[in-house]
Amino acid sequence: MRATEIVLPGVGEPETLQVRSRELETPGAGRVVVRVEASGVSFAEQQMRRGKYYDMPPFPFVPGYDLVGVVEGTGRRVAALTKTGGWADRVVLDEADLVPVPDGVSAAEAETVVVNGVTAWRMLHRAAKVREGQTIVVLGANSGVGTILVQLARHAGIRVIGTASPKHHDALRALGVEPVDYRADDVPAQVRRLAPQGVAAVFDHVGGPGIAGSWRMLAKGGTLVGYGSASTRDHPGDPRLPVLKLVAKLLWWNALPNGKHATFFDLWKGRRDVERFRRQLREDLTAVLDLVAAGKVAARVAKEFPLREAAAALRYAETAGVAGKVILTP
Repeated sequence: MRATEIVLPGVGEPETLQVRSRELETPGAGRVVVRVEASGVSFAEQQMRRGKYYDMPPFPFVPGYDLVGVVEGTGRRVAALTKTGGWADRVVLDEADLVPVPDGVSAAEAETVVVNGVTAWRMLHRAAKVREGQTIVVLGANSGVGTILVQLARHAGIRVIGTASPKHHDALRALGVEPVDYRADDVPAQVRRLAPQGVAAVFDHVGGPGIAGSWRMLAKGGTLVGYGSASTRDHPGDPRLPVLKLVAKLLWWNALPNGKHATFFDLWKGRRDVERFRRQLREDLTAVLDLVAAGKVAARVAKEFPLREAAAALRYAETAGVAGKVILTP
């Protein structure tokens, strides 16, 4: 059995991506062949092609942080968090890493909430532990993670203030979000007008100097969850340095007697305890997929591209203001 996959040969523009075909290995005990129906283009791939991802695999490699597909021989639709390797038409995976997709949820719908949904769920319910009736701020509320995060929060009875460009404000209002223009001179001041006592949590994927503004938005007892450094994506140098600086700053703030908390969210934290990691992944992703199946969370597909047009998909995903998830369909 042969597999078609997309290879990132090294640092370069999206057009440097290559298509290759190779013989797929025979799955051993506990492993299965998954025919991929959808894989996503996430911020991780944007960083990887620049050599800016924190935990870079060696070049060349097959990108693809997550996927949805069908197990060959059984027809079961499943989702998997892969980190790399998802941009292919067939993959061999450990069966224990697969999460069932509910009936009635399409491959593209499920794909929008694999890495984005697990990230959003864990930040909201495990990292910040926000409760019903509290208020949060989501930076980039129209992004792939942001779109899911605001819906999960609203479903849990949480008030949401979300930053985005004005063209996305109507869509955010339709989700129950109070929008704020991220390009405004003083976003923290705008948030304070909406929430004079501060907010219970801020979810910040931007990092950089602006993280101080996110810290100022918090009420006493609030939590700042950093989960990226998008502001430094195009900066030259060691890809680890911006993240390490951010983590150091959050740790320093935690040490101050200010009644607030800051944390950097790492989706792969605890991966060494494989069984526990798999169990929690199954629990969290199943919870999100069930909400999609019940119509409580709307899957938002920005655009779909054939697998062989991965370069165009990556280029499109990097366009400013894309709302939702860019999907590759083999």
